[in-house]
Amino acid sequence: MTTWQGWRHFATTPPPQPPAPGEPARSNEERLAYHSAFVTVRTPAIDTLTTGVRTLMILGRHQQTTARPSLIVTGPAAAGKTTALLHVGHACHLAHTQQHPPAATTHAPVPVAYVLVPPAATAKALATEFARYLGVPFTTRMTQAQITDAVCHTYNRAGVRLVLIDEIHRLNPRTTTGAETADLLKEAVAVSILVSVSSRSSTRSGDLLAGRA
Repeated sequence: MTTWQGWRHFATTPPPQPPAPGEPARSNEERLAYHSAFVTVRTPAIDTLTTGVRTLMILGRHQQTTARPSLIVTGPAAAGKTTALLHVGHACHLAHTQQHPPAATTHAPVPVAYVLVPPAATAKALATEFARYLGVPFTTRMTQAQITDAVCHTYNRAGVRLVLIDEIHRLNPRTTTGAETADLLKEAVAVSILVSVSSRSSTRSGDLLAGRA
């Protein structure tokens, strides 16, 4: 899902359905395939998160001179943060494509981007992950600023409205590298709404988006 093709397949593939009454019993392999899909149950917490993100997207659409709003989902390990994040992205993707169906002569809309922060990521490494999602060409000789400029330009042209960043706790804003990464994320916020996930309940991720070292 860390590429547009992978995300589109995830967002547009219908969830597996249980057998209808009267259907023949499924084989063990079919049952395992169904349960391994991990169908997400819409809990009140997920509905609240989805509504909050959609609200921020609407507010951010009308903010031109100030930093657009962002949101961080925190919690202990295995609490379901990534599951909730993917559900929100899925819902926002479908809502956008239904409201703005592509014309026959245009490319499919790209409303959502999903980026996974690699371990010990530098600002340049994170910028390349942003670039890889939409296939933005880059070389090892390019600077982080050059890659970031190309990413922001492409995301803006593609109409990205929501950026999901998973495993953001891997970034430490109290280091020089973390401060550089904070600048990168603030540029991403300038292009679209930024929603990120941290796997620990701390102020580190908040400091990162605020640019505090």
